[in-house]
Amino acid sequence: MDKIIIEARVNELAPRDENPNVPFLPEEIIADAKACYDAGASIIHYHGRTATGEPDHDPEFYKKTNAGIRAACPILIHPTLGYVAHGGDARERFDAMEESMKDPKTAPHFAPTDTGTVNVDWWNPEKNAYDTTNLVYENSTETLMYFADRIKHHGLKHYCVSWNISFTRQMEALMKMGVIDAPVFVLLCMTDGISLSGHPGTPEGLDAHTTFLPKDQKVFWSAMNYKGNLFLLTEKVIKEGGHISIGLGDYPYMEMGQPTNADLIAKVVEQARSLGREVATVEDTRQMLEMTSGAAAAA
Repeated sequence: MDKIIIEARVNELAPRDENPNVPFLPEEIIADAKACYDAGASIIHYHGRTATGEPDHDPEFYKKTNAGIRAACPILIHPTLGYVAHGGDARERFDAMEESMKDPKTAPHFAPTDTGTVNVDWWNPEKNAYDTTNLVYENSTETLMYFADRIKHHGLKHYCVSWNISFTRQMEALMKMGVIDAPVFVLLCMTDGISLSGHPGTPEGLDAHTTFLPKDQKVFWSAMNYKGNLFLLTEKVIKEGGHISIGLGDYPYMEMGQPTNADLIAKVVEQARSLGREVATVEDTRQMLEMTSGAAAAA
């Protein structure tokens, strides 16, 4: 069985009211990246945030953060393209990536591709009603093909995200077209609590994802649970050869008190080793995903 790739998802759009350890500013994200790397993560995913937690899509935020992470440790960098918080067209959404690629010191290693469109409104289980009714995470096929072209141009590694089976089928079609190259790293997105957009964070929800992964392509899958406790599934993921993407960006983990992102990574490392799987280093991850050229291969 492959070594397990562990990704730290450090902040997303998470607030600090339940766990104050969510990093917002570049220096906080940089420190978290180093701590998560030391704990065993080989990839870090983050979103630009202001000092009060609002989304920040200024390319300078990403350039400063990427440069700081690179100076602090060799962890592989996976920034966002803005999720639903960035409503621009494909070129605008990719702008921070374009600017970051102008200097090797600020370049990331991955660029994300959510291979479909989904409603992402917030469900209120206490009221049995939606608190929002107009949030759509839109990724047209044209947009995906534009992202893929720029990702290849810059020598980055595709990071695919599947919220449901239709996303996986779209990803497979793009692979057959040669738009996305194997081996593919795909994040299987499960959602709970106030988010109903992905498969539920249950064994059945995960099985529905993995059942439809391409059988004739080299695919590495990782699991996350947005607004839900991923530790309810980590043993299953580890035993089935999957990889883990976890962090305070998805869920505050108050069951553990007020853990840091590095605490979560350390817990996954301990569990993986107890179940007989070694943890992939950064170099292991590069080799497994064949990140051998361009920006994806750059130290």
